[in-house]
Formats: sequence, structure tokens, C-alpha cells
Amino acid sequence: LCNGRNDPLFSGTTAYQQSDGRYLSAETLPYVVVPTPSGIWDYRVHGIRGGSVVAVIYRDRVEYAVVGDTGPREIIGEASYATAKALGIRPGPHGGGTSSGVTYIAFKNSRVSPIEDHAAAVTVGERLARKFVRGG
Repeated sequence: LCNGRNDPLFSGTTAYQQSDGRYLSAETLPYVVVPTPSGIWDYRVHGIRGGSVVAVIYRDRVEYAVVGDTGPREIIGEASYATAKALGIRPGPHGGGTSSGVTYIAFKNSRVSPIEDHAAAVTVGERLARKFVRGG
């Protein structure tokens, strides 16, 4: 369960909100966290924004997620509880995650609206992944 009792670093807020104004649910919505813009990298310059579709790959699994939050400038590779669980990665805050082996492919100039529509993220992600594989 995603809450402050189980995770001392839990934050109930996200940089982007659902269509009803509520913050995204890490427990139910697959999303990734991109680093806050800095001199090192600024996701906005590369056509990435809240709701952009991201293919998250781990071993033999692919989960399509959206950009749902921003985090520390020096950390890359954060994802929601729902994303980790879908990929077979231990999702819990204590001993969860993996130190390597996860690949993120963010599709520039893509966007799912409403941001919480996971089925739309999958549909858009599959289409863009096919285009990417064909070299387009």
C-alpha cells in the first residue's frame, strides 16, 4: 500500500494531476518520474511533458506508462508502485526496486489525455513502439 506509514519518503502529491484535479495514484497508475529540469537535462526541450508516453522495459516485460511526476535532478529511473508491480519488480518501499536492467523509452511529442487513462497509454505506446522499431 502506498502511504506515509509504509514509506517514509512517500509523497501524496505529483507534478501532474488527473482530469478531476486529484493527484496521480502511484498504487494504481503506471507512471514515471523525470528529473526536475536542470543544466544537465531538461525533458521539456526534448518534447517530453506530463502525460507523455514511456515504454518501461524490464527483462521480458514492457509496461506503458506516462510521465506523471518530477523528482530530484540527480536521480533518473523512478517509477510508480504500479509500474514496478506490472514489470515484476518488487514494488515496496523497503527492499523494492532494482539497481539496474530497466530501460525507459520516452516518446517525444506524445501525450495521453486524460493522463489517468492507462488504456490510452497502452494504445499510443504500442503504436509508437512499432513506429520506433521500424525506424520512424
